[in-house]
Amino acid sequence: MLAALGLDAAEEKAYRLLVAGGDATLEELLPGAGTTRAELTDSLAGLVGRGLATAQPSPAGDGVVRFAPAPPAIALAGLLRSRHDDLRAAELAIAALAETYRSASAGRTAADVIEVITDVDGVRHRFTQLQEGAREEVLSLVVPHLSVVPHRENAAGDDCLRRGVRYRAIIDRRVLDQPGAVGDVIDSAAAGQEIRVVDRVPVKAVIVDREVAMLPLRHNQHTAHASVLIHPSGLLDAMLALHDVLWERGYPLLPGAGAGAGTGAGADIDEVDGRILALLLSGLTDQAVAGKLGLSLRTVQRRIHQLMARAGVGTRVQLGWHAARKGWA
Repeated sequence: MLAALGLDAAEEKAYRLLVAGGDATLEELLPGAGTTRAELTDSLAGLVGRGLATAQPSPAGDGVVRFAPAPPAIALAGLLRSRHDDLRAAELAIAALAETYRSASAGRTAADVIEVITDVDGVRHRFTQLQEGAREEVLSLVVPHLSVVPHRENAAGDDCLRRGVRYRAIIDRRVLDQPGAVGDVIDSAAAGQEIRVVDRVPVKAVIVDREVAMLPLRHNQHTAHASVLIHPSGLLDAMLALHDVLWERGYPLLPGAGAGAGTGAGADIDEVDGRILALLLSGLTDQAVAGKLGLSLRTVQRRIHQLMARAGVGTRVQLGWHAARKGWA
């Protein structure tokens, strides 16, 4: 009840014991305090420090200290006034900060947060600039049928990787249905991109160093060239949160997945098996995997059964766990 005045539960209980019983020693208070000797000592010291109790040597001269409560109407009223003063000072400080914020915001325009680019060449140029200026990290959300800067034409992204910039991409599963996309994705993972696959990516975007984002200008027009740049703002925070949530949900394609036998963690399976596993664990059906890799359905299923036998597992779920553990995919 007295927490609003700065007392913790132990201090309040000690004060109530003193008020109810009058002056007392630590030993006399200890049975009713419900705390250890050390905790009660700290509580009494806190009361003395706040002016809610006094500590005086016992008249008997035996070195024992007796504690007496300060009158509640006086001591607590003083604390209450102090709290009122603190709250009033905080209220004035908030008002001053709000006025400072209003003054600073008066000169801001929407252009400080959002930059609109409508011509295709401008979009391509700015997309390249963003990646060339990346210092630490590039985050991307990839949707099907990119046309302004197709994956194979993104030389700036390759340069990012060579400079040691971390590149994290989240891919819409439908991207894997596009001709040549499977090879491109696996090659990108082998080159060092961190890639995860989700069922749906709601909007294409690239976010550089968590400071600026580029995404479509118009609703549900992911392949149109008109774009917006989002600078630090609530909008950018929302885009970062979206990427973080999707990243947590996505299935990871491990670096080097399907890169071929004889190198890396997946050296004990060949390139075809690695690609089958990567696609299978990304959510594609056996038939879809066969179509993407130009194999027969029977060949894909035979290889999956062989991988299960090699891993010593009985289900595909167990195969996925084993593949992740061994770096097969």
